[in-house]
Amino acid sequence: MIAYDLETEQIFDPKKHVEKILDTVSDGDVTVACWEPGQVSPNHCHPDCTEIYFCWQGGGTMRTPSGETLEVKPGSFVVHPPGEVHEYENGPERSLLFRVRYGSDMAPRFVEWPTNPEFAQDADDIAYFKANPPA
Repeated sequence: MIAYDLETEQIFDPKKHVEKILDTVSDGDVTVACWEPGQVSPNHCHPDCTEIYFCWQGGGTMRTPSGETLEVKPGSFVVHPPGEVHEYENGPERSLLFRVRYGSDMAPRFVEWPTNPEFAQDADDIAYFKANPPA
C-alpha cells in the first residue's frame, strides 16, 4: 500500500507547472501536478501509456485537437488513452492534480506549445507526428 498527503507533496512554480513523481509502481507512476493560474501545457501525447488525471483543487480546461473541450474541476477524473493528443490550461486559481500513468513507456511526444515562445519541436517528435498526425 502506498499513501500520499497531496497537500504536503505540492510544489508550485510561477514559471512552469510542476509534475512531481511521487512513486513508480509496476508499469507506471503516480504524480502530483501543480499549476499556477493561467499556465498551459504543451499539446502532447504519450504513445505507449494511458494518462489519468484527478482534480483535487482548482481546475481548468482540457482540450484535444479534435475539438473536445472538458471543464476540469475538483472531483473531475480525465483519462487519456495511449496516443491521444491533449493540452491542459489552468484556470484562475492554483490547481492540484493527481496523475497516474501506466504502460510500457511514459515518454511524451510534443506537437506544439503556443504559449511558450522558446519551444521547438525536436526531430523525434516531428517524425512521430508525421507518421501519426493528431486527430
